[in-house]
Amino acid sequence: MDGDRMFELAQALAVAKSRQDVPAAVRLLHQDMLLEAPAFGTTARGPTDNETALTRFFASFPDYHVALEGHAGNGDTLICWGTVRMTMTGDRFGVVPNGTRAELPVFIQFSFKDDLIAGERFFFDLSALCAQSGVSTDAVRRRVFGDKT
Repeated sequence: MDGDRMFELAQALAVAKSRQDVPAAVRLLHQDMLLEAPAFGTTARGPTDNETALTRFFASFPDYHVALEGHAGNGDTLICWGTVRMTMTGDRFGVVPNGTRAELPVFIQFSFKDDLIAGERFFFDLSALCAQSGVSTDAVRRRVFGDKT
């Protein structure tokens, strides 16, 4: 796939997610879409699971916004980097956040199929998110990963 088209799709997804527009985001995803967020240990496959994952994510981070600041690709894979801003809310992670909006570097690996996004691996520093949110990284990791960490 052409690098400009890959970035166009990634940017459209970033805009949809920054608006918390789940239907618009899902329209950009391939039927086999695999979303991975290693910091949270989560994966979602297919449109229904991705819709559920995004809805749940936006409930925890209702002001999520990502700005893609650069990218590189090789025809099959696109890597984007930038900044994510988001405020941890609620008790999903078993902690009480301080309400401060976190600002974190992010990088995202995309793959594509049939002119749609088929894979997204979303990387950020969970410890930095927790520190800026005023919560214990250890407590969040226990909630997310259980006793296996």
